[in-house]
Amino acid sequence: MALLNILHFPDPRLRQKALPIKKVDDDIRQLAHDMLETMYDAPGIGLAATQVNEQKRLIVIDVSEEKDSPLFLINPELLVTEGERDFEEGCLSVPEAYEMVTRADKIRVRALNLQGELFEMEADGILATCIQHEMDHLEGKLFVDYLSNLKRQRIKKRLEKHQKQKL
Repeated sequence: MALLNILHFPDPRLRQKALPIKKVDDDIRQLAHDMLETMYDAPGIGLAATQVNEQKRLIVIDVSEEKDSPLFLINPELLVTEGERDFEEGCLSVPEAYEMVTRADKIRVRALNLQGELFEMEADGILATCIQHEMDHLEGKLFVDYLSNLKRQRIKKRLEKHQKQKL
């Protein structure tokens, strides 16, 4: 396994839409496990392939305290949304920024697993929020897009300044 480089806002590659995965093979499984290792190391609870510059419809998530319940979603589709919930979100691609975002409280999603098998699942609370957040990445959308233009610009300027200081 290998740690992957996570892209940071406002990198334009984060705005690219991911392409469907046509075949779940060993390369996809390796990417999924590398993404999971990268997410745990960051540390985070979710990571989309687009965040590591792979334009593939693949998400890894683990919202468990023990970090022992990974969820792999390949070509995920949101089937049902229900209710609303405000949750303070952060993002590995937008470090040290946390803001309230309103999303569906309960969802039903369809995806492929690492064996290429189609499955459906229901989620609520933090798992539902995380799945929706990561699915947004596959569409080139970031949680900062839900914020006011002023808040988004402040976060962008702070991250750009931080990037310049690293150089």
